Amino acid sequence: MKQLFLIIGAPGSGKTTDASIIATDDANITHYSTGDLLRAEVASGSELGKTIDSFISKGNLVPLEVVVNTIIAALKNAPTNTILIDGYPRSVEQMLEFDKVLKNQSEVNLKGVIEVKVSEDVARERVLGRARGADDNEEVFNNRMKVYLEPLEEITNFYTKENIHHVINGERSIEAIVADMKNLINDLLK
Repeated sequence: MKQLFLIIGAPGSGKTTDASIIATDDANITHYSTGDLLRAEVASGSELGKTIDSFISKGNLVPLEVVVNTIIAALKNAPTNTILIDGYPRSVEQMLEFDKVLKNQSEVNLKGVIEVKVSEDVARERVLGRARGADDNEEVFNNRMKVYLEPLEEITNFYTKENIHHVINGERSIEAIVADMKNLINDLLK
């Protein structure tokens, strides 16, 4: 049985970096960024990749069935039993569809949803400060932030009712955040 942790947080919260460090430090943990899974599909040049690109390039959400199928396939093929996925779910529909798919199978168990919490000001400062690509500008940031915040309360309420929602303060050093996240994951795996 695969043990899954979803890492959520605003753009610039550090969720991808945190999860990546944890997986690098622990050979028993695999990390997938939803964005990376989708970008890999775009890079492949497939028809699916072109469809995904038409949404990502505008900062919009990729259609539900595309994302869920991409994630489920990655989970089942993961080389380890503990998996971290960051940046998912990003909408109530994604969460409900994912929950439905997870409940209808026995290979993957959702152990925890870890929210890396940062203020909008910190998120904006980090994203615009890194400006890695064409999608790191004020307008796209504002859209991504709005897309993140709109369903957040409903998502956290849903996972809180399931007793699997956990919050980590993302406005500290990477070392402190990663240490807290590692401890939380280890506690939840016991």
